[in-house]
Amino acid sequence: MKLHMVAFILLIVGGLNWGLTAIGFNVVSMIFGSWPIVEQIIYILVGVAAIYEVVTHKQNCKNCAAGSATV
Repeated sequence: MKLHMVAFILLIVGGLNWGLTAIGFNVVSMIFGSWPIVEQIIYILVGVAAIYEVVTHKQNCKNCAAGSATV
């Protein structure tokens, strides 16, 4: 369950950064731009979190596990 929360937080950070990047602000780059390897690691972690959530979503999501047809 802790891994799910970490992945979820990383996805929120990644999603917000993508949204802000669309209007010209890359927050990850602003904070870690002077450390390109750290910036790259953050992007890799967000990508791995997305893959983890895709693979485990059905077992972690209460709506999906219950077979709910609601969106």
